[in-house]
Amino acid sequence: MGRAAQAALKPLAAWLRRWDYAAAQRVTHFVAISAEIQGRIRKYYNRDAIVIPPPVAVHRYQPAASHDDFYLIVSRLIPYKRIDVAIEAFNRLGRPLWIAGAGRDAERLQSIAGPTITFLGRVPDSELPDLMARCKAFVFPGHEDFGIAPVEAQAAGRPVIAYGAGGALDTVIDGVSGVLFHEQTAGALIDAVHRLDAICFDAGAIRDNAARFDVPVFKLKLTAFVDKCVNERATNRRIGDQTISLTR
Repeated sequence: MGRAAQAALKPLAAWLRRWDYAAAQRVTHFVAISAEIQGRIRKYYNRDAIVIPPPVAVHRYQPAASHDDFYLIVSRLIPYKRIDVAIEAFNRLGRPLWIAGAGRDAERLQSIAGPTITFLGRVPDSELPDLMARCKAFVFPGHEDFGIAPVEAQAAGRPVIAYGAGGALDTVIDGVSGVLFHEQTAGALIDAVHRLDAICFDAGAIRDNAARFDVPVFKLKLTAFVDKCVNERATNRRIGDQTISLTR
């Protein structure tokens, strides 16, 4: 937008922020999908939130008896996913990286990809379990609020190489279900790949970590939280009614 439009919209944006904050104060309970979002709710709304991660269909994925040598990304091809960082890293490593997905950044990413990078395009959902089970490791270079795909890869028994921020801090256990790197640079990702090479991962332990996010676990946590909130409200109403009666 031009400067004139920005100047005109500035008062409106300020009003919207005040309105949004006031609306948030009327919410009785917040549920966040990750510690990252819990922190944002605290920062911007000054409110507490419980973390209940979104459900992942862990049962759809199973570890394979063996795996291939390719590394895998499953993602929309859009800039904030930082797939360009992974492409630069694997260009320099000379290792095979398969990228499944489509998006507006596809042409730019293909233009910087070397001969070891393979673009699979949009992969049918039914083929993803086998693809994830066969990869050497799943690569997750973006900063996400949660990130379902890394959990799906772990459900298939494969370790994850993830940027250590956002939801990945909740879903990837460094040294157990994958490795984390803490700068969104090709060099940091290359170091993480080498560190992963030195670790002997247990597919069962990786899948056990993914099981924390399975659909039945989500249902139990959410149902328990809603029941707790309803019971607390009913108790507060009874206490309020008793207070009114005593006052009368």
